[in-house]
Amino acid sequence: MSQQIWGNPQGWDAAEWQSDATWADRFMYIDPYFWSYFGVALALATSIIGASWGIFVTGVSLLGSTVKAPRIRSKNLISVIFCEAVAIYGVIMAIIMIGKIGPIEDIPTDQNGINLCYTYALYCGYSLFWTGVSVGLSNLICGIAVGVTGSGCAISDAQTPETFVKILVVEIFGSALGLFGVIVGIIQCSGATFPKVCPTS
Repeated sequence: MSQQIWGNPQGWDAAEWQSDATWADRFMYIDPYFWSYFGVALALATSIIGASWGIFVTGVSLLGSTVKAPRIRSKNLISVIFCEAVAIYGVIMAIIMIGKIGPIEDIPTDQNGINLCYTYALYCGYSLFWTGVSVGLSNLICGIAVGVTGSGCAISDAQTPETFVKILVVEIFGSALGLFGVIVGIIQCSGATFPKVCPTS
């Protein structure tokens, strides 16, 4: 009984969902586990996209600049490392978020208990989803920022070696943007652990 009306307190069948449900109902009763895993996917995939984009941008400029100045090969690899750190941020957050998702083993049999349990699960699902959005977008922008700055660093270092340290400082601050997203993401999902036993109040 509880499994049949989980997320469907009206007891609607497919035809009634088509005719009676509003858009708010449709979003409200999407399974919380969908939102949770969607958030994990966003955090991981968008972070990797940001990292790969940054590596692409800075790597092309680095390889081109080494034609004129082979001496910059080693020290400018730090830009690639900064870009790779963005992907690592996404992996770390995905692991933290996955650890908060688990089966609810004890679902009440009365409708009020089911509704309360579902509402709490939905809170967890939404929290993890928007954590994924926050972390993913932060790391996407961070990867692009670090990549573009690293590209400029390689080109300017090939022309004027004295500019390397100055632009590196800018690159470090750009890399910190992704770390800010991770910190806020950890706070966002701190209370979003799926319970094994549903709350009673």
